[in-house]
Amino acid sequence: MTTGPAPGPDEAADPAPGATAPDAELPTVAPQLRDLRRRAGLTLEAAAARARLSPAHLSRLETGRRQPSLPLLLGLARTYGTTVSELLGETPAVADPIVRAGGPGAREADGWTYWQAGGSGRGMQALRVHVPYGRSQGELVRVHPGEEWLYVLQGRLRLHLGETEYLLEPGDSAHFDSLTAHRIGAASTAGAELLFVHTLLQSSLAGLCLGGGTGTTTHHR
Repeated sequence: MTTGPAPGPDEAADPAPGATAPDAELPTVAPQLRDLRRRAGLTLEAAAARARLSPAHLSRLETGRRQPSLPLLLGLARTYGTTVSELLGETPAVADPIVRAGGPGAREADGWTYWQAGGSGRGMQALRVHVPYGRSQGELVRVHPGEEWLYVLQGRLRLHLGETEYLLEPGDSAHFDSLTAHRIGAASTAGAELLFVHTLLQSSLAGLCLGGGTGTTTHHR
């Protein structure tokens, strides 16, 4: 005898087809669910198994005969790798992909200067950074989740990763896991300039893992 996935909390009290669910005031998600499943190349049975629902329950959601509760919406969003906003059909504002020269002005923190080089609110944050000479000595090593990539534009850069020190020249780059203990400093008296990309979304511009912070973060170089 074949059994399907164990019913989740939303399925336990599933009404008969056509009955109104308690969350019927939510916008219908049926079109978005069908579209997301088809884009993922999943059959109804495969998608239901991933979401820990029965195929019949997912079918009722896709045809609008059943409305999901908010916890089920969150689970479905995870299943399809999207957001609840997309499931509800909300259209996010389109971010401008271009950052023009002379755009957002420079920001300074403890002598380090930052210029925005990418759009805000993205999974990756991009900056152009001037690293002053003599600022790395005595500063704390940084360790945090995420990834970092940097490319030296001008000057020479000293990069410490774990127990190893690297000297980077213009044109050199580095890409590393931020859980590796790290710090950087300029090795040339005029300082160093670099492009920097990181995935630490919680950082404010003045408290990035490059250079000193403003006291709003707990990790500093």
